[in-house]
Amino acid sequence: MAKRLTEIDPKIKEFIENQNIFFVATAANEGRINLSPKGMDSLRVLGPNKVVWLNLTGSGNETAAHLLKHNRMTIMFCSFDGKPLILRLYGTAITYHERDESYQKYIGLFPEIPGSRQIFEMKVEMVQTSCEYAVPFMDFKEERTQLTSWAKKQGDDRLTNYKKEKNSYSIDGFETQIFED
Repeated sequence: MAKRLTEIDPKIKEFIENQNIFFVATAANEGRINLSPKGMDSLRVLGPNKVVWLNLTGSGNETAAHLLKHNRMTIMFCSFDGKPLILRLYGTAITYHERDESYQKYIGLFPEIPGSRQIFEMKVEMVQTSCEYAVPFMDFKEERTQLTSWAKKQGDDRLTNYKKEKNSYSIDGFETQIFED
């Protein structure tokens, strides 16, 4: 049965730390809702009401654009092995770019991953668990290496140009502020 909590307790923290994938949802007041899968070693629980996650370069940058319009965020984890569990973190978030002091403060929490783009800090306001008996069992095989290989191959200049072209605006035309004006 579903439970609502006000914070991430040690048992929930352990569950989060053992997940290989999580999903992030954001939305502006208008336009499309974004729901993205995230993987690799890119999320840290920093306290009972705080998580940070490292965002990697991709074909879009919806989360950063949405947070400038409306700072709400939901992060969801699914248990694909063992006991069934769906865990959602609800809260508000802020984006940190490489130029920001807070980005520099948090980047050391993560392994060096080529193509790192932003760090999102989420203030967790509610934790919700549910059983989700219909989620299938799935085995984790391994992390994909295409993103890091691609980012290494690009080099700094081409990666910056890619971000300028593909990550400066959302699909709805909202600015992401990935680069200072």
